[in-house]
Amino acid sequence: MTGPTTGSLRVNGATLHYEVRGRGPLLLLVPGGTGGAASMDAVADTLAAAYTVATYDPRGMSRSTLDDPEAEQRVAEHADDAYRLLNRLSPDEPARVFGASSGAIVAVHLLTAHPERVARVVAHEPPLVEVLPDAARHRVLVARVRDTFRTQGLMPAVAVFAAGLAGDGGTTTPEAELRLPPQAAARAEQTLADLPYFVGRIVPAFMSYAPDLDRLAALADRLVLACGEESRGELTYRPAAFLAERLGLELQHCPGGHTGLTTHPGEFGEVLAKMLRD
Repeated sequence: MTGPTTGSLRVNGATLHYEVRGRGPLLLLVPGGTGGAASMDAVADTLAAAYTVATYDPRGMSRSTLDDPEAEQRVAEHADDAYRLLNRLSPDEPARVFGASSGAIVAVHLLTAHPERVARVVAHEPPLVEVLPDAARHRVLVARVRDTFRTQGLMPAVAVFAAGLAGDGGTTTPEAELRLPPQAAARAEQTLADLPYFVGRIVPAFMSYAPDLDRLAALADRLVLACGEESRGELTYRPAAFLAERLGLELQHCPGGHTGLTTHPGEFGEVLAKMLRD
């Protein structure tokens, strides 16, 4: 398979780097964490046989630069970036969208804000902790991460964050949250370079976001909620499971854990392809 074509898109306060491969209806992959477009490469190659697959670096990550590096981040603005990519790459037809982790939060907001542009959304473990009955407990976690980052630095904040995500009986470690399985070794340097921005700007903003549940309920026929088979007991599993029950959806499962698309890309891509079909 030939490599993807690349492009750039000017958006409000940033310039996005994006990549496109394959042919067919548009599928936009929204990465989470510090993965960027590179974290989606293997899955994108699998899906490119059936779709025109677009991936991108979220604003502030890797090759997508901010006009103001100190700008506060908002879910709505990140979702607007995705919306503008859809308008560029599929102006006449609604697209399918997959989001992982923080990218899944973006995908959920995109669905509620611009349903006319979205045919189907698959959201894999969106950390939408504000929907949970014990949301106050998780606000404390977010505050601890922010304060630890400010007073002790990056790696102590990552450790606090990873321990909080592991939950009761979970196994998430700081290394897992750094997204450094063997398959990701080649992008380790970029992952580490993006980590301060992720911990300092994305985590507080995204984990404080509360979706419009009434709006989601009205659009539930276009939404697929998914979790990793190995994520049970972890905080990142709970919001999707809670929303699936509330919205009357069947919770889907993917190979691996929270970073399954990186650790099990082939199997993950096959399962995702089934979820994307109407």
